[in-house]
Amino acid sequence: MKALIPLFFLGLFTTAQAQTIRFVTEEYPPYNFSTENGPSGAAVDQVKLIMERLKQPYTIQVLPWARAFMLAETDPAYCVFTTGHDAERDRRFQWVEPLLVDHMVMVRHTGSDIAPSSLEAARQYIVGTQREDFSATYLRDHGFPKIDYAANLDSSLKKLIAGRVDLLMTSEKTFEIMRAEGKPVEAALVLEGKLYGIACNRDVSRVTVAAMQRELDRLVGNGTQDEIFKHYGLTPNASLHAEK
Repeated sequence: MKALIPLFFLGLFTTAQAQTIRFVTEEYPPYNFSTENGPSGAAVDQVKLIMERLKQPYTIQVLPWARAFMLAETDPAYCVFTTGHDAERDRRFQWVEPLLVDHMVMVRHTGSDIAPSSLEAARQYIVGTQREDFSATYLRDHGFPKIDYAANLDSSLKKLIAGRVDLLMTSEKTFEIMRAEGKPVEAALVLEGKLYGIACNRDVSRVTVAAMQRELDRLVGNGTQDEIFKHYGLTPNASLHAEK
């Protein structure tokens, strides 16, 4: 009987090591988006490389952001990305970062005369964002009284173009892609830079999270992350090493 005990615990250890990590994200090109071959994007590619290097089973699913965020916060099998890291979210998750460093920017419909000179001046306008997005938290924390919530970025963009919101808050890199695709938007106000990463449930194995961080550090250090950005038409994170 005693000889069976080590085998029993070995089996538990192997099961724990092989736990499937369930990643969830949203439609937010060029970082994460659906294709006929499954999820893709600059952040998705990094997550895939990390997990393939670890040889640990995983899945990636694209969902509405509010549901993705909720799953990562409540289910110990889940991680959500690409997630802005701020003080309010810090203790709610375990973090693997940075998948990117970016500025937030408020954009307007091309030709609009809306031109806030400061964050305070922007508070008078209706600002579009996505539910549970980092930008939504930012707007609430900075006292914006007129926030328009949408399920995803595409819905917010349509509202901006239709004149249903005055401004749209997004990342600077995403704004650059919008312009490259010919979307009728232009920058109205550029805000401070932020880190974005993978936010894992507090009960995900800390050993696994630490291993994921080591692999992301490797992608950053050997230039793979910058190459991924270039592939998607994004500017590499030139200041990333200094900010880490």
